[in-house]
Amino acid sequence: MDGVLDGALGAAFAGGRADLAATGLSLIMDELAYGVLLASLKGQLLHANQAARHELARRQVISVNEGHLHTVDATQARVLQQALAKAETGRRSLIALRSPTRGRLSIAVVPLRSERHHGNPPVALVLSRATVVDAVMLCFFARTHGLTPSEEQVLSILCQGYSAPEIAVQLNVAVSTVRSHVRSLCAKTHSNGVRALVGQVAVLPPIGAAHLQDPLH
Repeated sequence: MDGVLDGALGAAFAGGRADLAATGLSLIMDELAYGVLLASLKGQLLHANQAARHELARRQVISVNEGHLHTVDATQARVLQQALAKAETGRRSLIALRSPTRGRLSIAVVPLRSERHHGNPPVALVLSRATVVDAVMLCFFARTHGLTPSEEQVLSILCQGYSAPEIAVQLNVAVSTVRSHVRSLCAKTHSNGVRALVGQVAVLPPIGAAHLQDPLH
C-alpha cells in the first residue's frame, strides 16, 4: 500500500514539476527581447511570446489572420512557405521578410523534432530584434558601470553604428564632448576602444522590457 501511495505521490509531484516547468518557460520566453513564434508546418500560430505578439500586432511585416501567419504580400508569403516546407524535411532556414514601412525582419525557422511530434513537428520562428541591445539591458549595463545619463545616451547611439561627429550632430553638442563621453565610457567599462565597448553591449543577455500586450487582429 505504501509503495502504491509513494508511486501516486511521485507521479503527482512529477506532474506538478512539469506544470511548473511549462509555466516557468512561458514566463522566461516573455522576458526575451527576441520574438519567438511556435507554428505548425501549415503556418497555424500555436504560441507567441510577448515580443512576437508585439510584432504581430504592428502588422507591418508579419501578422496573424484567422489563426494563421500572414505576410504583407504574395512574394513574402512564398518565402515563408518555402521555409516551412524545408522545416518539414528537418532543415533550418534563415529568411528575411520585407515591407515598405518596417524594412527587413530576419527570421530563423527551426523545426522542433521530438518523439511526440516526430511526423509533424512544430516550427519555431525566432525574430530578429530591431536594435543591438534592448533598452532595458542597456539601462542595466549603465547602472552596473555607473554611467551618467549622458554617457548612456551616447552609448545607445554608438550601438546603432553612428560615429562621434554624427552623434554630436544628433545631440547638438561639440564633437569633443562626445569624445570625452566615449573616453569615460571606455574607462568605466574597462574597454580598450569603441569596438570593444559596443561588443560588450552586443553580447548582453537578450532580456527585454515586458512588451505591451497589444491585441492581435
